[in-house]
Amino acid sequence: MAGTNRVYAAQLAGLPVFGPDGESIGKVRDVVAGLRLDQQPPRILGMVVELATRRRVFVPMLRVTSIEPNAVTLATGSVNMRHFHQRPNEVLVCGQLLDAHATLTGADTRVTVVDAGMEPTRTRDWVLAKLAVRERSARLALGRRRTAMQVLPWNEVAGLGLTDLAGQPQGAGQLLMLFDTMRAVDVAATLRDLPMKRRHEVADAMDDERLADVIEELPEDDQKELLSYLAEERAADILEAMNPDDAADLLAELAPAEQSRLLELMEPEESAPVKRLLAYSSDTAGGLMTPEPVVLTPDATIAEALAHIRNAELPAALASMVFVCRPPTETPTGRFVGVVHFQRLLREPPAELVASAVDTDLTALRPEATLSEVTRYFAAYNLACGPVVDAEDHLLGAVTVDDVLDHLLPDDWRETGLHDVTDGADGAVLEEADRG
Repeated sequence: MAGTNRVYAAQLAGLPVFGPDGESIGKVRDVVAGLRLDQQPPRILGMVVELATRRRVFVPMLRVTSIEPNAVTLATGSVNMRHFHQRPNEVLVCGQLLDAHATLTGADTRVTVVDAGMEPTRTRDWVLAKLAVRERSARLALGRRRTAMQVLPWNEVAGLGLTDLAGQPQGAGQLLMLFDTMRAVDVAATLRDLPMKRRHEVADAMDDERLADVIEELPEDDQKELLSYLAEERAADILEAMNPDDAADLLAELAPAEQSRLLELMEPEESAPVKRLLAYSSDTAGGLMTPEPVVLTPDATIAEALAHIRNAELPAALASMVFVCRPPTETPTGRFVGVVHFQRLLREPPAELVASAVDTDLTALRPEATLSEVTRYFAAYNLACGPVVDAEDHLLGAVTVDDVLDHLLPDDWRETGLHDVTDGADGAVLEEADRG
C-alpha cells in the first residue's frame, strides 16, 4: 500500500472490494477499530465487507493489499465467512464514531465528529490517527452559522471511549449522508449491525418514507422492535408509508390491542387496504397480494400503460403486467377483463388501446389459494406477477414472485444470507486471533 498516507472512513464506505486476480468480492460497509483505555490512536482491526449474497463478514487489515480512491484489493487467502458480529472492545467507525459528540482535550470546546482518518504505520498496522471535527455551539444548533471543519490528531479529542459512545446522545447526519447512496436493503443490513442505541438514533433522524422502506427489509423481530420504539403517532405514519402488504404482515405479528390502536391512528384511506389484507391468512394469495397493482380501463392507450410501468418507484415484478378492469380502478375494482404483459406493450403501436392487447386466457388466483397453489401457479405460467380475483370477478390485488419467495425461504433468511460461501482461494479459514 505504498503511497497511501491517509484514508477517510466515510470515503471508504461503499467502495468495491476485489480479490488478487481482479474478481469482485463485495463492498466495504464499515471499518472496525479497537478502542483503547489511553489516548493513543486506536488500531484498525479490519473492514466489514458485504458479499454479493448480502452476508457481511470481517476482513482483517492484513488481508488488504491496496486502498485506491475507487477500490480495495485483498491478498490471496480466505477469510472467516461467519456473519460479522461486533465485539465488546470494538467500534464501527462509520456506524458509531461519525456524529459522535466530544470535546477538545484540555478545553471546554464541544465538537461533532464528521469523519475519521486512518493511516498506516511502519509495522503494516493501520491506526485511527486523525479526526475531522466541527465545533458545536448554541448558534450552530439554531442553524445560524456553520463552523469550519478541523482535522485534529486523535489524542486532541476527548470523550470517544466505549462508555462515552454508549451513554451520550448522538446525531445521525453524517451516517444518513452515507445511506443516501445505499439501497434500503443495504441500509437495513447496516442498522442490524449497529448497537440498539445507535439504531434508534438513526431511526429518529430518518424521514418517514425512507424509514418505511428500510423497515420493510428488516427481519420480523427487528421490525417489531423498531416499531415498538417509535411513538404511536409516528409508528402509524410509518405504516402508512409502507406497502400495504408489508404493513399488514407487520401488524399481523402484533398483539391485537396494539394492532387495533395503530390502525385507528392511520388515515382511513391508508388503513382500509391494510384491513382487507389482514382478513386473509398470510399464507394465502389474499394474504400475499398487494392491493396496488397497475390498473387501467380498456380504453386506455398503450402509451398510457407504458408510462405507468415506467415509474421508477414501481417494483420490477409489478411493472411486468398491467391489469385491465372496468371502473372503478381502485381495488376491489369493477369487472376484471384480463392482463397485458409488458412485452406485448412494447410490440404494439402507442396509440392502440390496451383492450386490443389483453390476455383473457390467463387464469386468475382466488384469494383463498394456498401458498403451495400460488407457487405452482407461478411455475406453470412463468410469471413474475399474477392477478387475484374474487368470485364476482373483481380484481382484489396482485401477487408478485418476490412475495412468494419471501414466504418460501426460511424465516431467518434475511439474517443468515442465502447460503454459506467461500472465496475460492485456498479453503483455509482465518483464526479468531486474526481479528485482534
